[in-house]
Amino acid sequence: MTALTSPLHDRHVAAGAKFADFGGWSMPVEYAGGGVLAEHAAVRDRVGLFDVSHLGTATVRGPGAAAFVDSCLTNDLSRIGAGQAQYTLCCLPDGEDGAGGVVDDLIVYLRGPDDVLLVPNAANAAEVLARLSAAAPAGVTVTDRHTEVAVLAVQGPRSAEVLAAAGLPGELPYMSFAGIRDRDGAEVTVCRTGYTGEHGYELLVAAEQAGELWDAVLVAGQREQIRPCGLGARDTLRTEMGYPLHGHELSREITPNQARAGWAVGWRKPAFWGRAALLAEKEARPARLLWGLQALGRGIPRPGMAVLGADGARIGEVTSGTFSPTLRTGVALALLDTAAAVAEGDEVAVDVRGRPQPVTVRRPPFVESQVK
Repeated sequence: MTALTSPLHDRHVAAGAKFADFGGWSMPVEYAGGGVLAEHAAVRDRVGLFDVSHLGTATVRGPGAAAFVDSCLTNDLSRIGAGQAQYTLCCLPDGEDGAGGVVDDLIVYLRGPDDVLLVPNAANAAEVLARLSAAAPAGVTVTDRHTEVAVLAVQGPRSAEVLAAAGLPGELPYMSFAGIRDRDGAEVTVCRTGYTGEHGYELLVAAEQAGELWDAVLVAGQREQIRPCGLGARDTLRTEMGYPLHGHELSREITPNQARAGWAVGWRKPAFWGRAALLAEKEARPARLLWGLQALGRGIPRPGMAVLGADGARIGEVTSGTFSPTLRTGVALALLDTAAAVAEGDEVAVDVRGRPQPVTVRRPPFVESQVK
């Protein structure tokens, strides 16, 4: 099957990007002239521009659309109003094998009681939308706009200055959004969201107008030394923050309780998919919990590596692991058995190619978040 390409693919090729498959999309991992380390540093110190058009986009519209979405997904939409966004989870329903497991994590943008925008992950977008479509009441329509909408992310401490120079609104509260027309007349939704732990924005625009917006942001960011960034840096940035990635820290086998994502569950809501299973697991305490690990030596923890207790017995598994460009050491996220009774500050080990490497148990983030 041929991978899909972003509407910005030609720009990435011209910039010397290296590509990899992300959920069926061929997307830039890094660019010539610096690579992941330079791109990571640009976001932490100044500003970076990402193409994340592989993320899904969909609308749910019709009478009571927001109430319908609220009855399916975990978080409580009554906590936000129109013009605000919310992180939430689509879980397997009660009565289905693996009830409470996570089909996907996504962002909901509430436009009004009858109009909701969803941004799921690329690999899971089709299933999330199929489940919502099958459950939708009469009059509510779920529309896949995955290939119609491009998503750009402007991230870093100088991102607000770049948006101002581009004529886009930057004075937005965290997890809010606004729709405007840019200088070229394109309709752009500016969202005060991101996946890096830095002050930042995500820009949604029609696919056919994405190239002009990409170019305009790069020109506007020249004074701030903006750098195009690939999804390799996006992964090191999110791992430093302890942000989950579906398929690693969240999955059909990993529940919100195990991933410490209970804050994204509206426990008092009368209904959402997987509610009974998650409540039962919460009461009984999950059998494993997500922790951070920081390497004490040179070994770099990688996904799938075993975590070993003081006696050398296996107590869990690394779900994400990388070299932290900020800390200059290895960091990881791992699911550890609750029975092991680990605590923050404990020293355990990761089996790195047959050699136990010491790590300290931590609660992420590994670096201070600048999101406010």
